[in-house]
Amino acid sequence: MSTVQLKLGPKDHGHRLTLDEYDEADFEPGFKYEIIDGRLYVSTAPNAPENLLENWLHMKLFMYSAHNPSVINLVTSEPRVFVHSRKSATVPEPDIAAYQDFPRETSLRELDWRTLSPVLVVEVLVDGKPEKDLVRNLELYFDVPSISEFWVLDGRDNPDEPTLIQHRRYGKRWVVRSFAFGSTFTSKLLPGFELLINPRK
Repeated sequence: MSTVQLKLGPKDHGHRLTLDEYDEADFEPGFKYEIIDGRLYVSTAPNAPENLLENWLHMKLFMYSAHNPSVINLVTSEPRVFVHSRKSATVPEPDIAAYQDFPRETSLRELDWRTLSPVLVVEVLVDGKPEKDLVRNLELYFDVPSISEFWVLDGRDNPDEPTLIQHRRYGKRWVVRSFAFGSTFTSKLLPGFELLINPRK
């Protein structure tokens, strides 16, 4: 028996659906879609400043990974992160994620986001809804045990001079630290990693 393919757009924000319905849906272009607690979450597609900030930080992490594969051996954009502890399908898609011990020898056809979990996730915030990255995702990413750190590159005030908010897992909570534009950020998760917070550098 065939099923009717759902056609979804921004007006369907909050619409209840299954993971199969989400995976098979036809989405109106120009927006970012996620399934959170069994409901469609719609946000605006990244604008140019947000995209460029994402590319800058992705490049920095990729270069670190290339020289330190024993720490992280995959850095990718917009993966799917399955939060298995939730009762209903919950699959946020961070802007950047880094993986440790990613099974690179596995056949590509056998890889499935359901069985892969990052150690680091990053969201870039410029013009989107701040509550998504600063409230919603704090809880979602903490519910994924493999995630040791969650960063928010915050360019809301001035994308040319972003700040970085680091959330580091400590027991049953996040420890939060903020780093100003022009400062140098380091992380115990990534030994030897130094990030001058300046997208022009």
